[in-house]
Amino acid sequence: MKMNHLNLTVNDVQAAREFLEKYFDLQTRHTRGNSFAVLFDDNGLVLTLMKGAEVSYPKTFHIGFIQDSEERVNEINQRLKDDGYPVEPPQRSHGWTFYVEAPGGFTVEVLS
Repeated sequence: MKMNHLNLTVNDVQAAREFLEKYFDLQTRHTRGNSFAVLFDDNGLVLTLMKGAEVSYPKTFHIGFIQDSEERVNEINQRLKDDGYPVEPPQRSHGWTFYVEAPGGFTVEVLS
């Protein structure tokens, strides 16, 4: 069995969608105004974003994007820094990893 669908409630669907497209190559297949979006990755994952008035995830909640190499993690980290996101440099933990607060109110981990 393979999980293939995840829904996130976000406070800004358009900003979250654009962030996920730009940094993680998700493709938007459907939107409903600024309240709903359906995104796909190249492995069949369906990620839906739904507008919520209040978004409050537990402190440790996050979604992750595994990269092919440490170099790719470093590239994404630098792109985010260059675009003004407050990200710490990657560090060795359970992999080569860092976290970023995404527009919309959720956390993303990038790791290899």
